[in-house]
Amino acid sequence: MSNRGDTPVVAVRQGPGCLIQILWFVFIGWWLGSFAVGAAYVMFLLIVTIPVGIAILNNIPMIMALRQPDRLVTAYGEVSVPQHNFLLRALWFIFVGWWLAGIALTIGYALCMTIIGLPFGFVIFDMVPAMLTLRRS
Repeated sequence: MSNRGDTPVVAVRQGPGCLIQILWFVFIGWWLGSFAVGAAYVMFLLIVTIPVGIAILNNIPMIMALRQPDRLVTAYGEVSVPQHNFLLRALWFIFVGWWLAGIALTIGYALCMTIIGLPFGFVIFDMVPAMLTLRRS
């Protein structure tokens, strides 16, 4: 992260509150997210549509629980997070990311089926983009 001097960087979370996120997940997110994950993995089978599948999985937190990524803000404005090299991210996706994200999504779903595990499932859904393509948020 690059900022100007010693200016503090603050993570700002956007989106609806916890109750709305839970209600969304209970009534819509669990089945819409399941459909989106299935569609994304079908896209991986068709080589040309891999970018669409990655885009879908990068948006899983939003689809399943209306969770938006944190914005990093300083007194001077929004800070962009530098990403890893494209080749490294592509190799990660091919050899590790697709199956690691699949395992994480399965665990996240299992945790969300319990009241106590619901927050932990949401945290796992938030980590899926980083697991899939080493995306920094």
